[in-house]
Amino acid sequence: MDFEYSAKAKHYRDRVAAFMTAHIYPNEEEILAQIDEGDRWQPIPLLEELKKKAKAEGLWNLFLPESELGAGLTNLDYAPACEEMGRSPWAPEAFNCSAPDTGNMEVLVRYGTPAQKKQWLEPLLAGDIRSAFGMTEIEVASSDATNIEMRIERAGNEYVVNGRKWWTSGALDPRCKILIVMGKNDPNNPDRHKQQSMILVPLPWPGVTVRRMLPVFGFDEAPHGHAEVTFENVRVPLDNMLLGEGRGFEIAQGRLGPGRIHHCMRLIGLAERALERLCRRTKARKAFGRAVADQTVTQERIAEARIMIDQARLLTLKAAWMMDTVGNKEARKEIAMIKVAAPTMACQVIDWTLQAFGGAGITADYGIAYAYATARLLRLADGPDEVHRNQIARLEMRRYEGEVSTTGGSSVVLPRPNTPGFRKRPVWIS
Repeated sequence: MDFEYSAKAKHYRDRVAAFMTAHIYPNEEEILAQIDEGDRWQPIPLLEELKKKAKAEGLWNLFLPESELGAGLTNLDYAPACEEMGRSPWAPEAFNCSAPDTGNMEVLVRYGTPAQKKQWLEPLLAGDIRSAFGMTEIEVASSDATNIEMRIERAGNEYVVNGRKWWTSGALDPRCKILIVMGKNDPNNPDRHKQQSMILVPLPWPGVTVRRMLPVFGFDEAPHGHAEVTFENVRVPLDNMLLGEGRGFEIAQGRLGPGRIHHCMRLIGLAERALERLCRRTKARKAFGRAVADQTVTQERIAEARIMIDQARLLTLKAAWMMDTVGNKEARKEIAMIKVAAPTMACQVIDWTLQAFGGAGITADYGIAYAYATARLLRLADGPDEVHRNQIARLEMRRYEGEVSTTGGSSVVLPRPNTPGFRKRPVWIS
C-alpha cells in the first residue's frame, strides 16, 4: 500500500478543509442557536444555505465509490475528506455525506430497481429529501440480526409490515420521506440468514408512527435524532421489496461495511479536533505555578493521543484500500478491526480533552461532552465492539484450520517438553 494520498484525494481534502474554515466553523454557534429557536426538529435554515454553497462548489455526494453519481472517489480517496467533515457534527450534512443517507443511497445504487432509483435515489442525491434505516429492535438483541422479529408478510399484491424499531435515526425529520426496513418474511427457512428481507416504506405512511425520540447521554441530537417507530399493518406495494425476498441479510452486509468505515473516518477527524483543543487549553491554563501543558501527565496524554489517532488512521486507510482492491467481503476483518479501534480511540482522546477542560468539559458550552457521547454511541451503532471482536477472532482462527496441536494428524506439529526442538529455559546468544 502506498501511504501517499492521491492527487485527487488531496484536492478534495483541501477543498473540504477550506470550506470548513470559511463556512462551517464560523457558523457552529449560530447553527446551535437556530436549533434552539422554536421546533427543534425542523431543518436548520443556515445549514440549508451552506448545503447550497457546497453543492455549487461541487463538494457534493463525495462518498460514492465506483459510481458516476458522485465525485468518482475511491474509499481510500474519500478518507481524508471524510476525516475533515468529522471535525464538526454539522459538516457531513452540508456535503450530503451524512448517515444514514449515505448508506441508504449506496443500498439503492447497488440493489435498487430503476423505478426505485428514480423515486428515491435521485431526490436523495439531490438533497431534496432525507431517509432513515430501521434495523435495531427493542425486544431482542439486535447485535445478532437473525433475532429480528419484525414481520414482512405478502398479502396479494402488497406486503404487510408489523413490528417495532428504535434507533431509527432521522425518522422525525420532516424531510425524511423513505425508510429502509429489515424484517422477517420467512421465519421458518432453515437458513437463518435467508429469513430476512429489506423493504422500502414511504413516510408519512398509514400505520407508521414515530413514538418518541431517544436521547444519547441526555443529548436529543435535534433535528436529526434517533426515533422509536412502530409499524402496524403497514401495507406497501410488492415493488417496494429490495433485491428479493430473503436477501435482507445480504443487503445489510453490503450496507454496513461502507457505513462503518465512514463512521471511523469521521471519528478520526473528531479526535484530531479534540486533541487540538486539549493542546490549546493546556497551554493557556496554569496550575501550581506553570502551564498545565508542562505537567508530565498532560504531555503523556498528548503523546498517547497522537499515537492512537495515527494508529487508527492507518488501520482505517488500510481497510479502505482493501475495500477498493479486493472488495468489502474480503476486507470484512479490517472493517471490523477499525470499527473497534476508532471509537475506542476517540472515546479515550476526547475523555482526556474533557479532563483538561475540567468542569467546563462536562457542560454543553464547549461541545466536548457531546463529542464524547457521539464517540461512545459508535461503540454500539452498526454492531457493538463484542460482535466485531468475535468476528475478528473467527476470521483469524480460520488461518489455522487443518492444523492440530500435538496429537498427530496435523500439517504442523508443535514441539513438546522433552522432545527435540524444545528448550526448558531460554538460551541467550551473544
